[in-house]
Amino acid sequence: MDEEIIACISDENIKFLHSGQIEKYVFPMHRGDAHKKGINHLIIRVFVVTVTPNNQIHYLVQKRSKMKKSFPEYYTDSASGHVLFKKNLKLYDIQQEAKRELTEEFGILPKHLEKLIFYDLNTEEDKGSTEIAYVFLGLVNHDIELKPNPNELEVGSSRFYNKSELSLILKNEKSVDYSRLIWNKLLSIDLNEFFKHNASNNKVISSKKDIALFLGRFQPLHHGHIYMLNKILKGYKRIKIGVGSSQFSRTKINPFTYEERANFITSALNKRGITSQRFSLYPIPDIFNASEWVNHVISIVGSFDTIFSNSDWVRQLFQNEGYTVGEKIGIFKKKYKASQVRKLISKDNRNWTTLVPKEVANLIKDYNGIERIKILFNKVDSA
Repeated sequence: MDEEIIACISDENIKFLHSGQIEKYVFPMHRGDAHKKGINHLIIRVFVVTVTPNNQIHYLVQKRSKMKKSFPEYYTDSASGHVLFKKNLKLYDIQQEAKRELTEEFGILPKHLEKLIFYDLNTEEDKGSTEIAYVFLGLVNHDIELKPNPNELEVGSSRFYNKSELSLILKNEKSVDYSRLIWNKLLSIDLNEFFKHNASNNKVISSKKDIALFLGRFQPLHHGHIYMLNKILKGYKRIKIGVGSSQFSRTKINPFTYEERANFITSALNKRGITSQRFSLYPIPDIFNASEWVNHVISIVGSFDTIFSNSDWVRQLFQNEGYTVGEKIGIFKKKYKASQVRKLISKDNRNWTTLVPKEVANLIKDYNGIERIKILFNKVDSA
């Protein structure tokens, strides 16, 4: 197991995980080496519940095996484990790792899961290193047959508990601190309402279509963005455009300032006959706090009817708070990516000009953006 290649991250970059930027900052390392050297790494914690026929929530709690090196015979989450490294690692991939852990530890197959939802991002300290825990909340059918793995957990005590039983365990039995905190939080919220918020994926469920919100970083704006904005504007009277990571500029990932990006958007939309009466721009600075980010965005942009984004991270955070999330809108996703535009510019490949509107290409040249990106690609991005 020490030979597993896990996803690690440096101290200064942990904050970017709270903005959903995973693949840009993680790096691979053998599990044994990461633990030995105290290197920060990503883990998963899964908390599974079920709803009984009489509408009661039951909680799947694991008691760790007495053979475990750490926390033997402690009560903990439903399943947990390390995030294996993968190139271009995204939230979706981490969710698949969570499903794998549930299968390995409880025999719960992906087909048994009615829901598996990203819930929170926590920082935990473990023997000199920091573990960044991606917390998932799962829902399974009440009559599922559990198959506890005796190599991982105590079979007899690892099962579903009702609310009062779990409360007593957390109060009187040995339990892992981080898991106890989350179980206590889950005991205090209406999980039926939470899952109701997440009942409809990738579909617009609101009949009101006055104002849409669209979030992106626009580094730079490209034809994929234009396609999405045009399609949204066909169904909504106005669109609020949030420009993410607005405080960053002149870095490899965020080369352009907020003002430059705002000019990209305004010039491209005006060129296509979309006047300022139909859209407004908002700078959205990163605050590096996943649990507070949605409220942060709302405090800036105000009210809207539907949020649009192709980012699974953004979509899940808004859905968890009960907001209406529109369908994903894409066109040649691998081709029309801001990272691809920046990469082509860095290599002096003029094909980048076919991926962005002509007026945006001209602005990039006016801002000396070509030379800026080339320089940034040749040095370590410190932001």
